Amino acid sequence: MPYKIGMVSLGCPKNQVDAEIILRKLADAGFAITPQEQEADVIIVNTCGFIEEAKKEAIENILEAAQYKQHGKLKSLIVTGCLAERYRDEITKEIPEVDVVVGIGKNSDIVKIVKESLSGKNENYYGEKTDLNIEGARILTTQPFWAYLKIAEGCDNRCSYCAIPAIRGPYRSRSMESILSEAADLAQTGVKELILVAQDTTRYGEDLYGKIMLPGLLKALAQIEGIHWIRMLYTYPDRITDELLDVMVGVPKVVPYLDIPLQHCNREILRRMNRRGDRVQLEALIHKIRTHVPGVTIRTTLIAGFPGETEQQFEELCEFVKSQRFDRLGCFAYSAEENTPAAEFGNQIDPQVKQNRMDIIMSEQLTIVHEKNKSRIGSTTEVLVEGYDSYIKCYFGRSAAEAPEIDGKIFFTSPRPLEIGGFVNVLINDTLDYDLLGELAE
Repeated sequence: MPYKIGMVSLGCPKNQVDAEIILRKLADAGFAITPQEQEADVIIVNTCGFIEEAKKEAIENILEAAQYKQHGKLKSLIVTGCLAERYRDEITKEIPEVDVVVGIGKNSDIVKIVKESLSGKNENYYGEKTDLNIEGARILTTQPFWAYLKIAEGCDNRCSYCAIPAIRGPYRSRSMESILSEAADLAQTGVKELILVAQDTTRYGEDLYGKIMLPGLLKALAQIEGIHWIRMLYTYPDRITDELLDVMVGVPKVVPYLDIPLQHCNREILRRMNRRGDRVQLEALIHKIRTHVPGVTIRTTLIAGFPGETEQQFEELCEFVKSQRFDRLGCFAYSAEENTPAAEFGNQIDPQVKQNRMDIIMSEQLTIVHEKNKSRIGSTTEVLVEGYDSYIKCYFGRSAAEAPEIDGKIFFTSPRPLEIGGFVNVLINDTLDYDLLGELAE
C-alpha cells in the first residue's frame, strides 16, 4: 500500500498553485493523496505568513495536524510555504511537533524530502527563493471547471508594509509559451475559467521582454478553445493602461472585472506606504475604467490604521469609499510585520482603533453592496453553475462579476437538471447579504 499524503493549503491563490504542483509531484512519485487527514501518513501544511492573522491561522492548523500523531496514522508533519520561508528554524524550535520545514526554494525536492522523513531523517531544507518552480503539472484543488494560472512570482514594488519581497524574492515572469501551454492543457481537462494571479499581474513580462505583455498574453489566451472566461487578480493601479482596457472591451473572453488593491487614498499615507498617487489621481483612474469598460466590476482592498493615520486621513478614506462605491471591497487592520520599514515607523495606531476603523469601512461597504445588489434585481446574467445545494433545493454559481472564493454567489432555481460546470442565464429576483437569488431564465 502506498503512503498517503494529506495537504492543508492556506493563504492566497498563488500559494495554492504551489500546493497543487507539490501534490502532483508526490502523486507522480507513487504516493496516494487523501483529503482525510486521519488517514494520512504525511501531512503537509502549506502556510501563509503575510500578516499576523495569517500566521495565527497557520500555527493553529499545524497544531491541529499534529494531533493525528496520537489520533491517526501520522508519521511526519511537514511545513512549507511563506511561514516556513520566513521563520525557518524558529518553527521547529517553537513547535517541536513539526518534523520538517521546507523553504519555497526547495519545493521541487518534496518527493525526496518526504521519503527521507518517512525513513526517519528529519531536517530543514532551504534554497534560493528564485529556485521556486512556478510552472509544472498540478493536481487542481479548485473545482474542475476553473483554475488559477500563476503568470509570475515575487515582487519588486517594495511597499513599506509588505514582507512579500523578502519572502518570495524579486519579480520574475513565466515565459508566454509556458503559460499558454499550461492553459491549453487545463482547457483540455475541462477548465472553462482561467484566473490569472501574480503579486502584480499588470507587470507581467516586463522583466523577460522589456515591456509589459499582459494585454498580449490575454489576447493569446483568448485563442484557446474551451476557455470561456479569463479573469485577472492583483492589478496594480499605476500599470492599468489604455491598452489593457482596450483588451477588456475588445476580447469577449476577458471578463469586465478588475481587482485593484489601492490600500489607501490619502497622498501622505500612500507616500509612507511607498506607493504613488493620491485621491484625485485614483478617482480619475476609476472614472476612466468605468467609462472605458461598460459594466465593469471593480474590487479593491484597503488598509485601515496605517502608522500615523490621523482621524482626518481616515475620514478621507471613508469619503473615498462612499463616493467611489466599489463593487467589492475588503479592508484590513494594519499589521506590523517584522523587517518591514512601516513596522519601525512612529505613531503606531492602537489595535482597537485600527479594528474600529476597519469595521467602519466594512459597514459602509455592506450598505453599498446591498444597494448595488438591489440594482441587479430584474436583470438577466450569464452564470457558471458551480453546484447544487440539496438542503435549500437550488443551484448556485457565479457571474462574470464574482470571483471565486472571495466574492458572493448567485443561488437560483431551475425546473430542469443542469450541468455542473455549464453556463446558463439567470434572472435575478432578490438579494441576501452579499449573495443574489434568482431563477433559470429559459
